[in-house]
Amino acid sequence: MADTMRAWRVTAYGEPAEVMSLDEVPVPEPGPGEVLIRNRAVAVNFPDVLLARGTYQERPPLPFTPGIELCGEVVALGAGVDRIPLGRRVVATAIGVMAEYAAVPAASVHDAPDALDDAAASAFLIAYQTAWFGLHQRAALQDGETLLVHAAAGGVGTAACQLGAAAGATVVGVVGSEAKVPVAEAAGAARVLLRGDEWIGAVKAAGGADVVFDPVGGDAFEGAAKVINFEGRIIVVGFASGEIQRVRADLALVKNYSVLGLHWALYQRKRPDLVAEAHAALTRLADAGAVRPVVAETVPFADASQAVQRLAGGGTVGRLVVAVGE
Repeated sequence: MADTMRAWRVTAYGEPAEVMSLDEVPVPEPGPGEVLIRNRAVAVNFPDVLLARGTYQERPPLPFTPGIELCGEVVALGAGVDRIPLGRRVVATAIGVMAEYAAVPAASVHDAPDALDDAAASAFLIAYQTAWFGLHQRAALQDGETLLVHAAAGGVGTAACQLGAAAGATVVGVVGSEAKVPVAEAAGAARVLLRGDEWIGAVKAAGGADVVFDPVGGDAFEGAAKVINFEGRIIVVGFASGEIQRVRADLALVKNYSVLGLHWALYQRKRPDLVAEAHAALTRLADAGAVRPVVAETVPFADASQAVQRLAGGGTVGRLVVAVGE
C-alpha cells in the first residue's frame, strides 16, 4: 500500500466546483475503533454540497475532505476492531471519504450487498436507511396506505418509492420536470405529478395521503399539510428547497396529523442495533430485486467536484457516483 493518496479537499467555503481541489495527501492510519478502506466508489450526496458551502450541521476545520458514503475493501484495522475481516467488501458512511482511502468508525461499516455492484452499493446505505427509518420506524407505513413522496426522482426519493411499493403502499410521486416522471414511475410510483399548485388538488381528488415523505421542505411541506389525511404522518427529512418551513400546530390539531422529524445519523449514534437490523432487512430486499439504487451516472474520480456541483444545481436524476481509481 502506498504512503500517499489522492483526495479531494475543500479549501474554502463556497460552490463545490470552485473550492474543491484534488490533492496528494498521506494515507490515513486507522485509529482505535476505526477501519481503513480502499475505496472503490463514492456516492455524491447533498450534504457534500452543504459541506462545501459551510452550511452543513457539522463543519470540519479547513481544509477537509468531503464525501460521506462509500463502497470499498477493508485493508487495515485499528486497535479494538476484530469483527470485520480484511479484504471484506463493505459499505460505510463518515465525513471525509472522497479519497482513495478512508479511515472510518467500525460501527459505520456494513457488508456490501452481493446483489449490488460497487456503484450501486456506494449509494445504498444513507438513502435507503433514511427511507426505511422514515417510513417504518417513524411513520409505521401500512399495507394499503397512500404514500406521497416529494423529489421522487432523487436519490432518497427513489429509495422511498421503492420501499413504499415493497410495503404494499400506493405511491404517489411529486417531481420537478417531465424528464423525471419515468424515473419515479420505474421506482414504484403508481402516479407521478409535477411540482406546482396542481399537485395539491390532484392528491386531494384522489383521496389524500396517509404518509408524506418530504426531503424538500418549504412549499412542499405546506402542500403536504393540505393533503394529509386524518391521523396522517408527515416525515420531515430535509430542506433541499433551501427553505425551512414553519410547522402550524393549529393545523396539526384540527386535522389530527403528526409531523415527524427524521435525522438518520442520530440512530447511528444512539441505536446502532436498529441500523444493523435495517441494513439486514434492506439487503434481503436488494437480494430479492425489490430495491436497487438508481445510479444515473458514474463519473471518473478527477471529475468529482463537477459532480458535486451538478447535484447542487438540482437538475440531477437518481444518483451520481464517483468511481475511485478512474
